Amino acid sequence: MKIIVSGLGRMGNQIAHKLADAGFEVVANNRSPEKIDSVNYDAQKAYSKQEALKFMADGRVVLWMMISDTAMEAELAKWLELVPAGSIIIDGGNSDFRLTQKRAQAVADKGSAYLDVGTSGGVWGYKNGFSLMAGGDKQAYDVIEPVLKALAAPGGAYGHFGPSGAGHFVKMTHNAIEYGMMESLAEGYRLLKEGPFEDIDLALAGQVWQHGSVVVSWLNELAASALADNPQLNGIDGVVAETGEARWALEVAKQMNIPAPAIQTSFDVRLASQKGQVSFATKLLAAIRNKFGGHDINPQG
Repeated sequence: MKIIVSGLGRMGNQIAHKLADAGFEVVANNRSPEKIDSVNYDAQKAYSKQEALKFMADGRVVLWMMISDTAMEAELAKWLELVPAGSIIIDGGNSDFRLTQKRAQAVADKGSAYLDVGTSGGVWGYKNGFSLMAGGDKQAYDVIEPVLKALAAPGGAYGHFGPSGAGHFVKMTHNAIEYGMMESLAEGYRLLKEGPFEDIDLALAGQVWQHGSVVVSWLNELAASALADNPQLNGIDGVVAETGEARWALEVAKQMNIPAPAIQTSFDVRLASQKGQVSFATKLLAAIRNKFGGHDINPQG
């Protein structure tokens, strides 16, 4: 199968690389050419949308877009002017599921299918496998299932959750849960550091917790790793970015009258950090985000 991967950021580049290694004919495309120049795996380099589509001329166009939500609307409109009817367009980024539903209709009006595939795995997805949450046309999903299977290997997973928007809704909820889990870990480690006992080895506590305790998790593993690397979290400002998913989840929870106090509190902490209310806990949050996603450790720096 041939597939265009458009958007070669931290995760998009890993997706293209993993698919190329799995034997897919990958066309690597990006809005800025320097990321195309840096492609060092077996993929066709396409410096424009038109060039990318030339590589697909002998078969169905399958396009995986790994684009930020803020740019998705404009980029999708440009692709829709070019791709033929019968194409399959995949939004693998963190898009608002409500916008996904509208975009799916716009794609359907052009005679093509739109799949939303929420993608988790951070900068470790290439090695460990991605977690993939899909929504949209089931026939189109069946066509691209080999792509998902390859991306999930060796330790990830994938599934189809319903009509357009369902995949992004599941991923949005996943990220909102992530906010709450990270906040709880960060507060706990701060309590260890600033509590009644001096010089508790935080990394050691995390390592012990990772073996047989009920808080075993990848997030805790990353927290312990960050503390082992930098016990005092020196050089970290403690400003924590939020990228939209928890905000959208809280909007839906309010609309549906579903209390979400843990997610709300974790979201508020991030907003407060952006106004200068930082602590050891928010520094650890920033460090964990950097560990799993390669996010800027000092986003305002």
